[in-house]
Parts: sequence; C-alpha cells; structure tokens
Amino acid sequence: MPGVDFRAIRTRVSMAEVLTLLEFVPSQSSGTRHRGPCPIHGSSSSTSRSFSVDLKRNPFQCFKCGCSGNQLDLWAAFMGVSIHQAAVDLCEKLRLDIPWIHPW
Repeated sequence: MPGVDFRAIRTRVSMAEVLTLLEFVPSQSSGTRHRGPCPIHGSSSSTSRSFSVDLKRNPFQCFKCGCSGNQLDLWAAFMGVSIHQAAVDLCEKLRLDIPWIHPW
C-alpha cells in the first residue's frame, strides 16, 4: 500500500471540516477558539467545555481524556483507526484526491 502525504492532507482539510463531519456543537466560542463536549470520549453534558480547539491553527485538546493533536489525529481517535486510514477516509468523505506517495 502506498504512503500518504499527511502534510498535504492537513493543508487541504481544515479542522472546521472535521468538526462538521463529527457534528460538533461548541458550548463556548471566542474568535477561532471553541470549547465543548469531547467527541472522542463522548462528554455526557452538552454544556461540557473539556474539549478545546483552535480553528485557525488546527490543534485540539481534551482536558478530561487527554487526547490532543491535529485534524487527522482527531478523526483517527474518533473513528478508532490509524492515521493512514483516517487520511484516506477524510479524503473520500470530502471528495478530495488522495495525495499518495509513490516509492519511485
């Protein structure tokens, strides 16, 4: 199986697109920063603020379950798949060409 250019995918796929796919609804917003229930561990309250994300820089962190990373890490953690599979899944869902890395 060929490799995937993860940098290219992080450039093409925004955190906002991933949050839309996850149906994330923030309970608090301030500019490009949003807080709300964690989509990974499934916060029990819709008013939870344990999950923090910056839509401009693309990092996320949950202060309860400890997950953190970028948009690919978020999708992989939510879906329970590898980063490689998360990259392929996101490209397919968003109808983007997959930036394969060929070994030649």
